[in-house]
Amino acid sequence: MQERKLGAAGPSISAIGFGCLSMSDFYGPAVDVPSRELIHRALELGINFFDTSDMYGGGDNERLVGAALRDRRDRAIVATKFGLVFAPDGTFLRVDGSPAHIRQACDESLERLGFETIDLYYQHRIDPAVPIEDTVGAMAELVHAGKVRYLGLSEVAPATLRRAHAVHPIAALQTEYSLWSRAPEDELLRTCAELGVTFVAYSPLGRGFLTGAVRSMSELHPSDWRHSNPRFQGDNFQKNLELVEAIEALARQKSCTTAQLALAWLLARPEHVVPIPGTSKLARLEENARAAEIAITAAERAQLDAIVPKDAFAGSRYPAGKRFEDL
Repeated sequence: MQERKLGAAGPSISAIGFGCLSMSDFYGPAVDVPSRELIHRALELGINFFDTSDMYGGGDNERLVGAALRDRRDRAIVATKFGLVFAPDGTFLRVDGSPAHIRQACDESLERLGFETIDLYYQHRIDPAVPIEDTVGAMAELVHAGKVRYLGLSEVAPATLRRAHAVHPIAALQTEYSLWSRAPEDELLRTCAELGVTFVAYSPLGRGFLTGAVRSMSELHPSDWRHSNPRFQGDNFQKNLELVEAIEALARQKSCTTAQLALAWLLARPEHVVPIPGTSKLARLEENARAAEIAITAAERAQLDAIVPKDAFAGSRYPAGKRFEDL
């Protein structure tokens, strides 16, 4: 497995990480293999970078990750997040970046994980009511207290990243990035490179669409969040499926899967980009890890750019009113 650096002064992490959300029920019931087995197999494949959040599975995802890694703690870099607050019934309440919430959320995450320290602690989304300087200042206090090693942000604009980085070094910025979500190419990737911030690409397989495995919405479990995603709805679905089929043709020429080609495309971007595909299936995990062995030539990158130019995929990333991006 290739390795990349976390931030300007952090440890080495695997070039492909593991997004742990799929082990909870966001995309329908995760029923394939136990999470412990998945995480242990990821370590065997050279993946040492694991991403969770206090809101995944209502906190259960952190418990799964912590239980699987507790006796392998020195082999893993674990990231978790705070800031999206939900009621016990799953109703979204607010984004909270206040210092008091940060301190409480960190302690609760540490308890669920069963760790003494969180390797990478992200603000999940920007709280518009709290200046980023105040939020990062409170996060920095966690570093000084030994509860957190490195700080991260998710879905922030370049200007916000600069303001945050001036308060305390930001090791990683996490934003959706893939062949079907290329907005970070406008400025955000360059800002991260300039500041020495690792760019963590979540949903690098387009929430499963870029695997080619989703051919009909009827294949998805009724509780699957993607039923509400505009890119999976109506005419958008069919248009996007045609684009994926064009990517599949190029993947066949390279004797790899569509998912592997999509991940290899990301790995061929600047070296500070680290994709974190997620899965609840052992075969998919192994398939994703092998993408690190696939080289993309300049000509093949040009082919992909021609097949799926920026903004080619139809539909917005999130339903209206449920985006939370820092614009």
